[in-house]
Amino acid sequence: MLLLLLFLLLLLLLPLLAVLWQRQPQDARLSWLAGLQHRVAAGTLCWAAAWQQWRLEQSTLHAGQSQQQALKWCLQGAQGPRGPLRGNTDISTFRNHLPLTKASQAQEEESEGQLSPPTSTQYYGEASLQATLLGLAALNKAYPEVLAPGGTACVTPTSPWPCPLPWPWRALGQVSAPGAKHPGALLLKALRSPGLRALEGGTAAELLDVFVGLEADGEELAETIAAGNPGVPLPRRAAELREALEQGPRGLALRLWPKLQVVVTLDAGGQAEAVAALEALWCQGLAFFSPAYSASGGVVGLNLWPEQPRGLYLLPPGAPFIELLPVNKGAQEEAASTVLLAEAQKGKEYELVLTDHISLTRCCLGDVVQVVGAYNRCPVVRFVCRLGQALSVRGEDIREDVFSEALGRAVGQWPGAKLLDHSCVESSILDSSEGSAPHYEVFVALRGLRNLSEENRDKLDHCLQEVSPRYKSLRFWGSVGPARVHLVGQGAFRELRVALAACPSSPYPPEMPRVLRHRHLAQCLHKRVVS
Repeated sequence: MLLLLLFLLLLLLLPLLAVLWQRQPQDARLSWLAGLQHRVAAGTLCWAAAWQQWRLEQSTLHAGQSQQQALKWCLQGAQGPRGPLRGNTDISTFRNHLPLTKASQAQEEESEGQLSPPTSTQYYGEASLQATLLGLAALNKAYPEVLAPGGTACVTPTSPWPCPLPWPWRALGQVSAPGAKHPGALLLKALRSPGLRALEGGTAAELLDVFVGLEADGEELAETIAAGNPGVPLPRRAAELREALEQGPRGLALRLWPKLQVVVTLDAGGQAEAVAALEALWCQGLAFFSPAYSASGGVVGLNLWPEQPRGLYLLPPGAPFIELLPVNKGAQEEAASTVLLAEAQKGKEYELVLTDHISLTRCCLGDVVQVVGAYNRCPVVRFVCRLGQALSVRGEDIREDVFSEALGRAVGQWPGAKLLDHSCVESSILDSSEGSAPHYEVFVALRGLRNLSEENRDKLDHCLQEVSPRYKSLRFWGSVGPARVHLVGQGAFRELRVALAACPSSPYPPEMPRVLRHRHLAQCLHKRVVS
């Protein structure tokens, strides 16, 4: 009855609205229409996010039941007969009949160096939509002006939102339409909009490339802006760009966009260094927000706390079906059994295990997380490392987080240096062990240091011995040679990312490998060594 009354009222008001519409100038009509579109889009987002929040509350309160339903969904979608598993969702039976499989220790397949996600990504749609809606709602609550018209610009061809919303996206404030493929055009559009509140990049590594390129091509960009947008020259904005660049990288983003509040990127493996570099230099003073954590090309964790320090994610109990495998420092506990989300213990580290509903495989992804809290009955985690990114030339098995700690200590002792990126290669990959013990070849991109002295290079090996007793012992006996550090030129890691992203099976967002397992990828960096 209420809907009928509202409909009749709308019919009565339509003639009056039509008259008022005709009396308005064209510019006013367009402005009114844009405002209406924004209000409708914001209302739609609010309703959809509220629905997803309710669903999340119910599923996390009853995590065991929700995971049972997710398992049932996986088993129903499996192809081919599965014997006792057909129609059987008993967890014990499921574990007994499906042994754990390991993800490859390398990021790349042996065949043509293509990336190979260890699990199917076809069942991530619902999780991606949930992450996007809840992430947008949380971001809007923390920074209300971000979704105002013209308040947001994406400066990379890929979007940080796992499931970009097709209809309300531009009405919700996007200066540049997501899906555009030319990075230069995206950056120019953002530079022409000084009132931005949020800056988006597919990943932190991609955004880092944008800022490095902005400095390199600043004068060319300024000239293009001065020439104007089809008939609208912007000499003042071009002058602002030149002045901002002259003051150096520190705080550049806020000089270009004084109203900027937050940087949005999607978290994936190997992004920590890029985030740290952006926070310390170009994006100094800005908050960072990642709406989700992505592993193997799909969403496995939701970020509901934009105002909190980055890197806290809720593991939801729906599809994909997630298990947690306990991990010991330094080595995985082979005899350990997986636990469900509600059984996770605070403070412990676990490897993520996902079940593929197409081939029905339980795959250990290699991503290690630590439980730091709980949301209802589900764990809140932070990412620790990827087991497949460990270094081991003599069985020492130096994890990704341990090596990053050592490298951070070493760079901290290099005067004026700021680490932008790094990758490692075991010496056998480059055939660089002839006449010497096996060792690590380490490629670094730095800011503020153009040459590495032998003293600087030695500091990394000393720091590695400090964080890894096993490595120290091997170095003492001469079984492992000293790590060799190489400084690469600007753009070297961008070329590596291009090579990785060109692989047909590369997941989105592209994870940044810290250990390269194939010679042709290692040579992308080796040929760009400058010191």
